[in-house]
Amino acid sequence: MAQPKFLAKALTPASAPWSWAIGGALLGLLVATFVFAPARWLALAVSEVSQGQVVLSGARGSVWRGSAQLVLSGGANSLGSVALPGIVNWSLKPVLNGLQADITAACCMAQALRATVLPGWGGARIVFNDHSSSWPAGLLVGLGTPWNTVQAQGTLAIALNGLSLEWASGRLNLAGRMLIDAQDMASRLSTLKPMGSYRLTLSGGAVNTLQLETLQGSLLLNGSGQWVGGRLRFDGVASALPERLDALSNLLNIIGRRDGARAIIKVG
Repeated sequence: MAQPKFLAKALTPASAPWSWAIGGALLGLLVATFVFAPARWLALAVSEVSQGQVVLSGARGSVWRGSAQLVLSGGANSLGSVALPGIVNWSLKPVLNGLQADITAACCMAQALRATVLPGWGGARIVFNDHSSSWPAGLLVGLGTPWNTVQAQGTLAIALNGLSLEWASGRLNLAGRMLIDAQDMASRLSTLKPMGSYRLTLSGGAVNTLQLETLQGSLLLNGSGQWVGGRLRFDGVASALPERLDALSNLLNIIGRRDGARAIIKVG
């Protein structure tokens, strides 16, 4: 069978070098775009995924190695935001079966936070290294209501132990544990400073659970909850030592539904 004239012409010695040259140029452009993708592309992706609550401001460098200032806000319609002091640095690199991210923040981390993303059929898994960090509680103000009303002050000490997250069949499964110690907390709604220190424990397993307890202080916070069908159900109680009730009454009104000297906390 005779070859079509257009195919015969495309395969002539005169045209073949040009075809290879164009293909090579396009491949090189694709590789360069992949390798040198600007950091602002990552900033746009983070803002989109977080619905505007997490912003990488002034992103510099590339998607693979860059820096920015971390800004938290209540979202697209929020009027307020809070920036982390200093710069956050990141590096990304492909690893076997996935992608590894190292994140550092001089203000708040003694070591890098490492997250390894492992894609799979119908989902993905993120594995974190055991890690500890310490953050100013004032960052919470940037997340909007109710934090912009409470105006929390203090330190949030975060510890990750064997933590991993897995999305499969539209569900989020958690393994390991995350501890958040809210230390020497205060609020603009109370003259009492500090009000106390508290621990929030997120534990994975067959059922993901959340536990709140008071470590010390005049404001007492306790409760527990779990994720049912992807939604958090939490029940807790806030109260004050009798001699501190007047100083903490305004804050109790914000925390939950008042029941005498207590405030009932209910989510879900």
